[in-house]
Amino acid sequence: MSTGAPDNGHIHLSSPQGRWILATTILASGMALLDGTVVNVALPALGEQLDAGMAGLQWTVNAYTLTLAGLILLGGSLGDRYGRRKIFLIGVAWFALASALCGFAPTIETLIAARALQGIGGALLTPGSLAIIQATFVRADRPRAVGAWSGLGGVAAAVGPLLGGWLVETVGWRWVFLLNLPVAAVVMAIAVRHVPESRDTQAAGRFDVLGTLLAALALTGITYGLIEEGAGLLMILAGVACGAAFVVVEIRRSRPLAGAPGGHGVLAGRPNPGRPGGDGVSALVPVGLFRDRVFSAINLVTLVMYAAMGVVFFLLVVELQVAAGFSPVAAGSAMLPVTLLMLLLSARAGEVARRIGPRLPLTAGILLCAAGMLWMSGIGPGSHYLTDVLPPVIVFGLGLSAAVAPLTATVLATADERYAGVASGINNAVARTGGLLAVAAVPPLVGLTGDAYRDPAAFTAGFGTAMVASAVLMGASAVIAFTSVRRNVLAEPEAREPECHVHCAVTAPPLEPDHCKPLPSR
Repeated sequence: MSTGAPDNGHIHLSSPQGRWILATTILASGMALLDGTVVNVALPALGEQLDAGMAGLQWTVNAYTLTLAGLILLGGSLGDRYGRRKIFLIGVAWFALASALCGFAPTIETLIAARALQGIGGALLTPGSLAIIQATFVRADRPRAVGAWSGLGGVAAAVGPLLGGWLVETVGWRWVFLLNLPVAAVVMAIAVRHVPESRDTQAAGRFDVLGTLLAALALTGITYGLIEEGAGLLMILAGVACGAAFVVVEIRRSRPLAGAPGGHGVLAGRPNPGRPGGDGVSALVPVGLFRDRVFSAINLVTLVMYAAMGVVFFLLVVELQVAAGFSPVAAGSAMLPVTLLMLLLSARAGEVARRIGPRLPLTAGILLCAAGMLWMSGIGPGSHYLTDVLPPVIVFGLGLSAAVAPLTATVLATADERYAGVASGINNAVARTGGLLAVAAVPPLVGLTGDAYRDPAAFTAGFGTAMVASAVLMGASAVIAFTSVRRNVLAEPEAREPECHVHCAVTAPPLEPDHCKPLPSR
């Protein structure tokens, strides 16, 4: 057990403790990421055993994503308030217990409910893993640490289908979930011994229960309306209404009380992250974070990019089994090149982005992903791995290797360190929401409904259209990244433009004095 936590931001990645911290955050977030992809390869098998239709398969994926996206913001706030390590450990334990429930589920309805519980655990541990990195490592090591976290965590996401396929063929799909138990035990043992505690000592106000409820209802309504036949427009409109109410509530609660320290009062309308709003409740989404235009833009990039990725990871391994005749292991191993490329290149991509800025690596990576998706649209009956599957997968993997680390590091670099948990929670919620809505919306739009996964011809037709649509989404996110992420937010503070020069009283309300940092004299 650590005898005391050093000051935040003073641990070097090269130190023994730094390596242990990085290892436990990667294992934990990798476990959560793995469950976002490992299940996909098991969908045909569990669908047959539990007698589920296409909607049941969508809910098996989306029940997890729904609670993860809806509660991950609260998870980040809880970590900032009560201790990032403490909430991280609670999340890991919760995730393990929910995984056991998934492994023993007797019906598709029980499995869906257990997957929703699993998402709650993921919402507690995922933002904590990234916030721990941001709060404990020295600034110069953070891009490299985030790159390693992105690359090795992405390895778990990419290894998931291979591992899932092997488990389905050998011991059955239930072990896809039960495997999380020993991994969680290792994560908890390392974290208790080596990870220092960190928190936001200035956090105040009550938690935003209403905002959390509205966010969850918005996502649930829209998702249910997109997936379930007959629910349709009414549920979607109800979800949109809850989403609009959520935005109004968060804007109101991001305004500090009149006379609050560092604030200008409610009438000034100055969003102030982390402090209680007009009703004494801390905003779930501190609107002040979005005053940074790069932070806003990079989250929009995340939404569109992860929507496209969600469709690929949901449909590709099913297409390989249903239409191309691959075994579960062969279908899962199709994504192994992505694993290797991210392992080799993500940390380097983070370092390149630090030196030249995230704009070019991010844009180029996203465009490579789009090219890979277009190439994948030709996969179908008679496809061979070496000629039809491997080339687009390599292109897709190169794109992810170039894009993910700069994207993640940019999100954290544009937020103050004390809001690390909230910032990572927002970005994770945005990413999960993109995947959630895309997996709900795209299959019905391309004709993948009912028992389509039992009909190779019907599934192939829908799959090809879905890949083209996903490539278009990726292209849109590349345009947003190239036009919006213009300054190098990953550079050392003395190498950046002073924040006072970014915002002025003409274009926006002036920044707080403690955020207005001129360049040091030379």
